[in-house]
Amino acid sequence: MPTLDLTASAADLTRAICDIPSVSDDETPLADAIFAAVSALPHLEVHRLGDTIVARTTLGRAQRVAIAGHIDTVPINDNVPTRDIEENGEPVIWGRGTVDMKAGVAVQLKLAAELTAPAVDITWIWYDHEEVEASRNGLGRVERERPDLLAADFAVLGEPTAGEVEGGCNGTLRAVVRTHGQRSHSARWWMGENAIHAAASLLNRLNEYRPETIEVDGLHYREGMNAVRISGGVAGNVIPDLCEVEVNYRFAPSRSVEQAIAEVRTLFEGCDVEITDSSPGARPGLDAPLAQQFVRAVGGVAKPKYGWTDVARFSALGVPAVNYGPGDPMLAHHDEERVPVAQIERVEAGLRAWLEG
Repeated sequence: MPTLDLTASAADLTRAICDIPSVSDDETPLADAIFAAVSALPHLEVHRLGDTIVARTTLGRAQRVAIAGHIDTVPINDNVPTRDIEENGEPVIWGRGTVDMKAGVAVQLKLAAELTAPAVDITWIWYDHEEVEASRNGLGRVERERPDLLAADFAVLGEPTAGEVEGGCNGTLRAVVRTHGQRSHSARWWMGENAIHAAASLLNRLNEYRPETIEVDGLHYREGMNAVRISGGVAGNVIPDLCEVEVNYRFAPSRSVEQAIAEVRTLFEGCDVEITDSSPGARPGLDAPLAQQFVRAVGGVAKPKYGWTDVARFSALGVPAVNYGPGDPMLAHHDEERVPVAQIERVEAGLRAWLEG
């Protein structure tokens, strides 16, 4: 079993964690290593639910903060093991997971080991299956089996934000929009009705759609409605009777899932629409006193999070949450994932200053 040395620097821990492959469905070796490492820390009460590890201080502080990070990655593509490179004369760690989001996990492990008497009680969470469908998410498992472990006054997700605070997140919805036709021989096309040709009207609606930018609690969230996949066809000599266009709608956190569904159905009125997946967004929660203290401690100006993250799960539980972690989110899932060492160190220093009060 691989082991983790929590006395190492956060940068070294990033290298070690990234070099333990943990593509979704294969998180167990890394979960084992994390569980073994934090179980050796006497100041933490440790729980394991599948491949999700929860470690808590129990100091009787007036407030509790949850700090979470997912341990799975998207598939590897010749980008493990990690490599040390330089950009603009500065050290950078290259490899799968450095951005999304093992550098954040490394910072959390380092601080979990060293902060034995923080100003607030802390619940550290390292969870599995974030990069796949929401029903398999490790935080969801904790919510179903031990909701008490998610109780907190404020939460921080270590998702990549380039060391800036990103409040809340957009919601996301996927729908399949279908056009139907009639099969016939392509040499006698007039005997059929081409479902792929009919899909042109759907694509035109999307092309003409103008998504909104919506202000929510002082942050501006850009929405988006896009076709992400199209399929259809039977054979090279058959007029197709079915075409499916998959649409992804990213909606501002001021909209409910029901309102987002209504927006999609309105755009594709008269069409066969099936909603296949949806997750609500999360309002920024930056009006909470702990959130304001956090922003002051780590510095900078809060920005909106355009992608969906698990801050939405905490928000749904009534826990305000923000995203804060090393790594450029534009490089998440990219084959050239890489994170500056200085960014890892800056995020570690920011979290440490806030948690130590």
